[in-house]
Amino acid sequence: MSPQPYVQPVAESTSVFKDDLFKGKVVFCTGGGSGICRGMTEAMAAWKQQLRLQMRHGADAAIFGRKLDRLTQASKELSEATGRTCIPTQGDVRQPSSLKEAIQKTIEKFGRIDFVICGAAGNFLAPISGISENAFKTVMEIDTIGSYNTVKATLPHVRTTKGSYIFVSATLHYNATPYQVHVSAAKAGIDALAKVLAVEEGPHGVRSNVISPGPIGNTEGMDRLSNKSAPSSGWVHGGPVGRIGDIKDVANATVFLFSDAASFITGQVLPVDGGWEHLRTTQLPYPQAVLDPSSVSDMIKARM
Repeated sequence: MSPQPYVQPVAESTSVFKDDLFKGKVVFCTGGGSGICRGMTEAMAAWKQQLRLQMRHGADAAIFGRKLDRLTQASKELSEATGRTCIPTQGDVRQPSSLKEAIQKTIEKFGRIDFVICGAAGNFLAPISGISENAFKTVMEIDTIGSYNTVKATLPHVRTTKGSYIFVSATLHYNATPYQVHVSAAKAGIDALAKVLAVEEGPHGVRSNVISPGPIGNTEGMDRLSNKSAPSSGWVHGGPVGRIGDIKDVANATVFLFSDAASFITGQVLPVDGGWEHLRTTQLPYPQAVLDPSSVSDMIKARM
């Protein structure tokens, strides 16, 4: 029998960090109604396991997004699951006025903002020849400009609390990734924004870092970007750590970077991908996919 690879287990942040780590603190999260960003927000407050609360990290939260029904439901569930207060704030990161209104609502409720997660994003698979100018522009506006707008709206409050930012990026632009020109450009811009913010705002007591998730299971992004004809084929061997990513992996990195344990870490990009970047190949057949996009139309959910 051939040797079997070791599978790294998914850790609970509460087994590493103290329960009241963020007591009295407030996190504002764009894109927090679902997926990875919701998991990041929940980790700042508590984890729920086996129908009972584990240790609480203590933060209250405001989640921001376009769909009020999703935000309202998520806020209710997060409040019930963590024992902390989570409020919904509706708006669009492309519209500075709606962000300012959300920040005002957050300040009126909690009186402060300590941590900001810039996580609003949009993505889909499409070749350069097929993606429209408007589609490219939309992703840039949501991801890059939306992150900038979030910083502008929150910075006065984060300066006051000597707080910290985390931007949610990706590893796609580290090497050229077919069908991902729009998000690669957008995430590269986010990485640059976060680094400049770290340099300019460090003297004011503000830190800024980036988390770049790799393939994270059970997320909308993974569903959109996987090969639809064989969704698990590219990830079946598990990579260096023996498994696909879990939302908790990103959440744990969030807790660390926002904690005082990371007080000397700023302007950095942290891939949370289990080492996948060192093995990454396109999930679409190459060069077939770029020579004849119609041949892979059944594999993707492209919106061109």
